[in-house]
Amino acid sequence: MTSSNKHTPLFDCHKQLGARLIDFGGWDMPVQYTGIIKEHQAVRSGVGLFDVSHMGEAVIRGARAAEAVQRLVTNNIAKLADGAAMYTVMCYPDGGIVDDCIVYRRAADDFLIVLNASNTAKDLAWIREHAGSYGVDILDESDATALIAVQGPRAVALVDRLSQADLAAVKPFCFARAEVAGVPGMIARTGYTGEDGFEIACPAEGAAALWNALMDEGRTDGIVAVGLGARDTLRLEARLCLCPRAGPQ
Repeated sequence: MTSSNKHTPLFDCHKQLGARLIDFGGWDMPVQYTGIIKEHQAVRSGVGLFDVSHMGEAVIRGARAAEAVQRLVTNNIAKLADGAAMYTVMCYPDGGIVDDCIVYRRAADDFLIVLNASNTAKDLAWIREHAGSYGVDILDESDATALIAVQGPRAVALVDRLSQADLAAVKPFCFARAEVAGVPGMIARTGYTGEDGFEIACPAEGAAALWNALMDEGRTDGIVAVGLGARDTLRLEARLCLCPRAGPQ
C-alpha cells in the first residue's frame, strides 16, 4: 500500500541506500541504514550525512523584522550579527515551550527560523499570530528548501573540498552563502550531534546532487549516511535536549 506520508527531496537516495524507512511525524524518514551503532560511531570518528529536510523553514523579512523575531523568542536578537545564528525557544505566556529553533540573521531585516518538522504548521500559525502586526513578510519556504547535515571530525574538511569558498574559516554558529559541489546554499556551522560540521540549506531541486557529491567525495573519509536512530543517540550522548512540548525533530 502506498504511504500517504510526506517525502523529502532525498527520498529516492534513501531507498537506493537500502534505508529502513519509518513514519516520523507524518514523513517517511530513514531510521537507519547500516545500523545505529555503526552510524553513531562513524559520526564520532569520521563523518556522517543526515537528511533533515523534513524540518520547517520560516522567513521573516521587513523593516521591523528584528522586532518581530524578538517578540517570538527568548534570546536577545540584538546580539545576533548578520551572518550569525542562535539556538533559542519560542514560549507560551505561561513559560511552556512552543518549539525550540535556530534563528539565522541573513541581513539586518531578513531572518530564517528553522522549525521542528511535525510542528511547522503550528509554529507558522503562532509566528503569524504574534509577529504579523509588525508589518513584516512571513514566508513558509519549507517545501522549497532541503537541509543536509554533515557532522563529525572530518566534516568541515570534506565540505570545504567541494567549495571554492573558504568554508573552514566559518566560525561556529555562523554561516556563509556559497556553492558546494556546484549547488548554491547557506552553509551554517551548526548541528545537533555534539560534533563539528555544517548544516547546508539548499534549493530542494539541488539536494540529490549535493547529497551524492558529498557521499562520493567522502568515501576516503569513511562517510556513512545516518538515520534518525543515531541522530537521537548522538543528541542524547551530547546532552542536547528534545523539548518535551515541541514534538519530533
